[in-house]
Amino acid sequence: MRPRVTRLLGLSRTVADLARTEAFYRDGLDFRRLGPVERIPSAVLDALGLPEASGGRLRMGLGDQSIEFLAFDTPGQRYPIGALANDPWFQHAAIVVADMNRAVARLDAFAPVPISRGGPQRLPPTSGGVTAWKFRDPDGHPLELLAFPEGAGARRWVEAPGLFRGIDHSAITVADAESAIAFFRDALGLHLDGRSRNSGHEQAALDGLDEPVVDVIALRPDAEAVPHVELLHYRAPVPTAARRPFTARDRFTSRLRFGLRDLPALRDRLARDWPHVPLHAARDGSVIGLAGPDAHGILLIAEG
Repeated sequence: MRPRVTRLLGLSRTVADLARTEAFYRDGLDFRRLGPVERIPSAVLDALGLPEASGGRLRMGLGDQSIEFLAFDTPGQRYPIGALANDPWFQHAAIVVADMNRAVARLDAFAPVPISRGGPQRLPPTSGGVTAWKFRDPDGHPLELLAFPEGAGARRWVEAPGLFRGIDHSAITVADAESAIAFFRDALGLHLDGRSRNSGHEQAALDGLDEPVVDVIALRPDAEAVPHVELLHYRAPVPTAARRPFTARDRFTSRLRFGLRDLPALRDRLARDWPHVPLHAARDGSVIGLAGPDAHGILLIAEG
């Protein structure tokens, strides 16, 4: 059987201040700490291509999903001022809520910078019928709140407790939808799970963009539909920001963390079939880092 990732373990994000990040995600979004703050493991630094770097790591969870936050002792670039939802480095985490009005009211105390215009937006049935709101965390990383109408999306979360229920997906912007689909499907083994083209005034308000037309493409790993990956391909407005040189030290970087059982086999297949994609392997063989479509970061983590 072809080696493939089995699940999306969560996200990794670079931040400036772990204490500030913890307070925002804990008090504003009900995340919990999954362990003490620790030094970034050498295997992770190897996979990020920064074997000589150092810093702290904070792991936090919401429901069954998690995000790890990295703060480097020698920090990199901050999140770009004036960033837009169609920038090539855009990556959000979508958090399911039981009640959108209560969730936004909770966050108001932390004064997050909104991406959306005019508050939460109810999208039409052709765009999923969800109510959504996009905003930024203290470092500028995008987040989205989602409230599902009745249906399949809601049923996945009906037994999840609390106001903030868990992470449904992480969405990344891509310049070439078909190439990105091919990479996640053929290189990593994800399954195409849905596709829509969103537009209209609700989408414009949600994204904070004028007259957007965006392909939204869902891809899921073998084991679970939640969390999954979504690709955002903006046909309009055409992105104008250029992808800037970066390392994982930079605070506008995030990474998808995938788990799999046979990391050596997938490493060998990527090296053979995708030779243009550089691989950064940890010395202990437990993690591999690479840049996926549009240089979005990916960590492949051995499990079992």
